[in-house]
Amino acid sequence: MKNACRSGPRIYFRPLEIEDVEFLQGQVNNEEIQQYIGVYWPLNGPAEKEWLQGLYKSREKFPFGIVLQEGQRLIGSCELRLGPAAHRTADVGIAVAEEFQGQGYGREAMGLLLEYGFGTLNLNRIELKVYSNNERGIRCYEKCGFRREGVLREARWWDGRWWDVFQYGILAREWQTLSPRNAAN
Repeated sequence: MKNACRSGPRIYFRPLEIEDVEFLQGQVNNEEIQQYIGVYWPLNGPAEKEWLQGLYKSREKFPFGIVLQEGQRLIGSCELRLGPAAHRTADVGIAVAEEFQGQGYGREAMGLLLEYGFGTLNLNRIELKVYSNNERGIRCYEKCGFRREGVLREARWWDGRWWDVFQYGILAREWQTLSPRNAAN
């Protein structure tokens, strides 16, 4: 596992590298994925490279590449973004390549992110927002223990109509009761 920093049964996390720009650009420009990440314009190579180079300048963002252990193929990316230190919170973002969706990789990656956030960073709360048309994502987040906390009604315009935005959150104590690694301790 090249440069692995977290690993699960089928995937591992590693830092994103400049060599990943083409893959990441393809993801952000993919219409299926684009509808869930809120990007409305295509990104060219230089713009994606600039974004990637800026990722590691902040000590408040923790980005990871999601890589298959078998074949060491990059299949997605995810990130924890810290809130104010006093509150010990973060929000998350995740994207898995279309051909790998629906196979449990997103759920496994989210589990690794939660483990990192609660276990390593000692966070108390992790939250996310998800568009109501992202049914697959919603199922994944709920299986990982996130609870729906609110609805921003018709807060997103996409494909000729308004969509609700759901606010989800999970607390450290909730994650501790759900995590199989914690149950073994």
